[in-house]
Amino acid sequence: MASSSSPPLQPPPQEVVDQVIDRLEAELPTLFETDLTYDIYTQDILFKDPVNRFRGKFNYRIVFWTLRFHGRLFFTELHFDLHRVYRQATRHIRADWTVRGTLRLPWRPRILFNGVSDYQLNAAGLIYQHIDTWDRPPGDVLRQFWRGPGGGVKDEG
Repeated sequence: MASSSSPPLQPPPQEVVDQVIDRLEAELPTLFETDLTYDIYTQDILFKDPVNRFRGKFNYRIVFWTLRFHGRLFFTELHFDLHRVYRQATRHIRADWTVRGTLRLPWRPRILFNGVSDYQLNAAGLIYQHIDTWDRPPGDVLRQFWRGPGGGVKDEG
């Protein structure tokens, strides 16, 4: 029996989803160098990753500003390699990526970890939720920094 409380949400139009995917493909690879545009996100966006959880577009902007600031301060090089962005379900976009870089320390430790960003869209095609998962716990990512000379992640490319 169908619920009479509210009609089901309509999926966002395919052309709107395609525009969101195009924007993510264009902006994510340079997120450590240039700011994103934020018109594809709702005002109350929820962001969650293994170390953060918050709500609101202002806070969302701050996290990307912080990534750029700390990236420039602590790394001689830092890259966000975007492998694939695709519509996974009616209101769901997925992005697969790798972060890699070299820390500003005499032994030049390297960081490398893979992740997935899951974006949920509302009926208008705006992102209201962004959840990141990593291929390892945050402590394992941080331990890459403290390896001595020759003990960092090897450059694979």
